[in-house]
Amino acid sequence: MCDVGVRVGTDIESVDDVRASLEQYGRRYLGRVFTAAEIASCGGVTPEAAPGLTARFAAKEAVMKLLQPVDVVPTWRSIEVRRLPGGAPEIALSDDAAALAAAAGITQIAISLSHGAGVGIATAVGTFRTTP
Repeated sequence: MCDVGVRVGTDIESVDDVRASLEQYGRRYLGRVFTAAEIASCGGVTPEAAPGLTARFAAKEAVMKLLQPVDVVPTWRSIEVRRLPGGAPEIALSDDAAALAAAAGITQIAISLSHGAGVGIATAVGTFRTTP
């Protein structure tokens, strides 16, 4: 029998802070933090994209907390929020983020995100096997 462990990460971010970064740095900010698919799913480089981008930024932070990096901090773009056909979000990891998950034995990450009242919030739950 296999026991399953759980890790959780939660984050909340200000929509105004993301909007200010968009206005000040534009595509440079977007390209550093978000993948092309994330940018497109939120509406691109517009102030109206800020709530969706804020929720995705909170998701990246929540996953980072779940991964618990010590020596290597993954890049923002190595944690991607994707939309499933029905609209639900999922997390895709690459590069250093994927390596950290593999090293921790994390086999699945579920994500929930939302935005409203001037904030974006996300909770990530990762599962891993505690015994072979």
